[in-house]
Amino acid sequence: MSLIPDRRLVDLDTDEFSRYSRHLLLPEVGPEGQKRLKAAKVLIVGAGGLGAPLALYLAAAGVGTIGIVDHDLVEASNLQRQVIHSTRDIDRPKTESARDRIKGLNPLVNVVTYNVALTAGNAMDILHDYDVVADGTDNYQTRYLVNDACVLLDIPNVYGSIFQFEGQATVFHAADGPCYRCLYPAPPPPGLVPSCAEGGVVGVLPGIVGTIQACEVIKLIVGEGRGLIGRLLLFDAWRMRFREVKLEKAPACPVCGENPSINELIDYEQFCGLTQPDEDIDGITPLELKARLDREESLQLVDVREQHERNVFVFEGARPVPFGQIVRRMDELDPHREAVFICKVGRRSALAIRALHEAGYAGKMLNLLGGTNAWARDVDTNLPQY
Repeated sequence: MSLIPDRRLVDLDTDEFSRYSRHLLLPEVGPEGQKRLKAAKVLIVGAGGLGAPLALYLAAAGVGTIGIVDHDLVEASNLQRQVIHSTRDIDRPKTESARDRIKGLNPLVNVVTYNVALTAGNAMDILHDYDVVADGTDNYQTRYLVNDACVLLDIPNVYGSIFQFEGQATVFHAADGPCYRCLYPAPPPPGLVPSCAEGGVVGVLPGIVGTIQACEVIKLIVGEGRGLIGRLLLFDAWRMRFREVKLEKAPACPVCGENPSINELIDYEQFCGLTQPDEDIDGITPLELKARLDREESLQLVDVREQHERNVFVFEGARPVPFGQIVRRMDELDPHREAVFICKVGRRSALAIRALHEAGYAGKMLNLLGGTNAWARDVDTNLPQY
């Protein structure tokens, strides 16, 4: 059964019959299915690696209205996988770049852009007018936010995630099956699971997972085919292998279970443990650190990046202690010498300092503000920002 009511259907014109002729030849789609695609409204959350193929293929398929939520600017590092953007779009809002590419591909599509961060304060207003939401986000707080809003609004949530060579895809719809919280009741501790920016991702992977999401969106709209509700599709691009895991609705789920305790959106930064203040963590800028090193002060540098990040470049003079090992290896640090903690952008190093504080480490610790990217920008421009 399609999500699109018959009352919203309008006829296809001559140009549309020509453009979508290969769809019209499919008995599973045909003219009626194409009319439903034309009448559909799909919101894509995130115009990055997953959002790029999602937007392009849904636009090519003739989805009538595509909404895009993203508040980031296009960066050079995006172009390895975010194929909706181009080199000339660097430093432009991703929503603008994506809109222009979609309109160039299919001017018949109505593109609605939201150049904002999706929050508990605006999510319900943005999502409520859409038939399907496709989650292309890369962080836990937004995934839980999208999930909860979709459950409360009874909207299918077409989910995808990627990391290095592995991807996942499913459809969460509380009316017919489990939601994201049924699969992941709670987020991992902050910093434990690296993002794609920290762990890397092969460029073709989001294209594969994003097109799977696009296919699921189309099937929901047309109302045919066996969808991924209740099934988690796992893909390993390195071994070129698909697996499938059955998902069950959790009776105790706090948002879609038998006695839900979440009836409105919550503070997702707090839920994911991201709102702890950093006032108790002292920082040092790259230029200040450079000056102290030039004076040959007795500092110990601690690099909490992973090995694959250090393969990009080694921070000279730093002891490598990956973030996940920092507490159990704190005996390797000298509490009598000031320590400077280093990561890519300064977030994991701050979390490492907090973890050491809580574990009882007594030495003075400083966080390199902006991490290695800031060091490469302000001190040693021969080093890469990645």
